[in-house]
Amino acid sequence: MIFDTERLQKWAVGMARHVAKLSKDPSTQVGAVIFDDKRRFVAAGYNGLPRGVEDKASRLENREVKYRLTQHAERNALAFATGNVEGGTIVVTHPPCAQCAGAIIQAGIKHVCYPQPSEAMLKRWGEDFDWARIMFKEAGVEVHEW
Repeated sequence: MIFDTERLQKWAVGMARHVAKLSKDPSTQVGAVIFDDKRRFVAAGYNGLPRGVEDKASRLENREVKYRLTQHAERNALAFATGNVEGGTIVVTHPPCAQCAGAIIQAGIKHVCYPQPSEAMLKRWGEDFDWARIMFKEAGVEVHEW
């Protein structure tokens, strides 16, 4: 695993948390950073509406509308990658959902790292996280929960 020490794990999660602060989501800010297999930074992303789509408060404060329009941090990081991500590591502030897991697998990422989710996050997204873990296992992607 590319982040084999506690110091490097904290640094990587700290970087993802810093990126998450760019999100305008009033309830959950998510950040993701991607590194290649040599620990070189290749991408960052945060959850938010697609480029050019108005991020008005009325959309962001309505959970149903927000979920329909928002691009997740993992997908944004994959879209903005400046280098090859195959064989790399993605570090996320929250566990990936099943849809993002599919995108991560398709991109060839081999390690997914995130801190243990809160009870509130598990209550809303737990089943989706379970499906993501199943997909990762079947695809041979290593999951590291810190």
